[in-house]
Amino acid sequence: MTVRSKGNPHHGILDKKRLVDSFRYAFYGICEAYKGEQNLKIHTVIAVLVVISGFLFQISYLEWLVCLILIGLVLMAEFFNTAIEYVVDLASPDIHPLAKLAKDTASAGVLMMAIISAIIGLIIFIPEIIEFIGVFI
Repeated sequence: MTVRSKGNPHHGILDKKRLVDSFRYAFYGICEAYKGEQNLKIHTVIAVLVVISGFLFQISYLEWLVCLILIGLVLMAEFFNTAIEYVVDLASPDIHPLAKLAKDTASAGVLMMAIISAIIGLIIFIPEIIEFIGVFI
């Protein structure tokens, strides 16, 4: 793994190599998180289902914005949770009550974001589902 330098003697000038490297590191982080995190995969499948449902039910522009923001927030929370877990494991390789509490609290943040997102998703999609079912009744 490469250690990144913080110093840039060319302040104000775009350093293309550093910019490209920053994207490469970010995509590497995405790939590594997906390799090890089951919940990230689950959230992604749900996000794809939400997008498919949005197209099928032709949700409004505002509803799309809400859904996309919530998808981004849930995935972001899951990535932050993963980062916190990595750092805690590095700092405390042995089982420690505070390490467990840190990891559990980070997971709770993801859970809260997912629950709120699900509730908002139900508010958006239940009327659409009811209308869809009403067509067949």
